[in-house]
Amino acid sequence: MAENRYMGINNEPLGAMHATGNIIRDAWVFGLIPETETCEGWPRSRIDVLYDQVTREWDKYGLLVSNLPPELRERHRRIYDQAVADARDKGWDPELDDDD
Repeated sequence: MAENRYMGINNEPLGAMHATGNIIRDAWVFGLIPETETCEGWPRSRIDVLYDQVTREWDKYGLLVSNLPPELRERHRRIYDQAVADARDKGWDPELDDDD
């Protein structure tokens, strides 16, 4: 049976403002994958491996952005500020939940 493939963070209709998008953005922050890697075509199992890697990195900093060293904190700010702006441009509204 074929495993589902991820569409890629740049192909998400509302900017990938969900867990998988955050995993990819956090992997960019920590340098686990290059910022040019969208994970398009990745099987779920590969995303799960990336999730585990990202979790190990966050554990080093107590899961807090404020505990990141300045370089990583700035990279996080830049990546997430851009992600929020792009998602809003695509129609994402942070006020709406999954039931709206």
